[in-house]
Amino acid sequence: MLAAQATKSPPRRNRRLRWLLLPVLPALLLLASFAWFLRQAAAPPAEAWRDTDGIAVLTGGAERVETGLRLLREGRGRVLLVSGAHRLVGLPEVARLAAMETEDLAGRVALGHEAATTRGNAAEIAAWAQAAGLRSVRIVTAGYHMPRALLELRRAMPETELVPHPVTPAPLRDAGAAARLRTWSLLGREYLKWLAVLAGLPGPAAPPVDARR
Repeated sequence: MLAAQATKSPPRRNRRLRWLLLPVLPALLLLASFAWFLRQAAAPPAEAWRDTDGIAVLTGGAERVETGLRLLREGRGRVLLVSGAHRLVGLPEVARLAAMETEDLAGRVALGHEAATTRGNAAEIAAWAQAAGLRSVRIVTAGYHMPRALLELRRAMPETELVPHPVTPAPLRDAGAAARLRTWSLLGREYLKWLAVLAGLPGPAAPPVDARR
């Protein structure tokens, strides 16, 4: 009889342990996914040496447009789209950022004025890439925005190869960034937005960015 009780005891303990762990599992999954998100947000540009058919810049932060134009000058893509540009921005303003003549950008740089969300960026870039017959596109946006952007873009253009080229904004590059509350607040907000898009929810709307700034 004692032997029978002994054989029943471990399964009972295992069941209790499972019930105790059950409330903890969601928190562990969130921590693991946040750690993955942070690794992706801090990743360097993928295959920076490699050329792609086109370059797409998602506006919304400093240095993104400048980075895309530099890549175009270096021959990393034959055409470039600035998605989510302010309606008042034209090629002359973009040319000044690139220190190039407007004529040099004509036919190579397109400005998308319709996108107000990351999902809108994805639709705008997908339509542009399809019209131009692009099979590969280098994506330029902030590192913390890249996971969400790639998620939307892969849904919008599953047959196009996407090469991430993240940009780290100046405030996040200095040594004290990790100790600032606003850094973690920004990363936390972006992580929650990524989770929302992962769940199929629409992202928040944002006003088009003036590329002249």
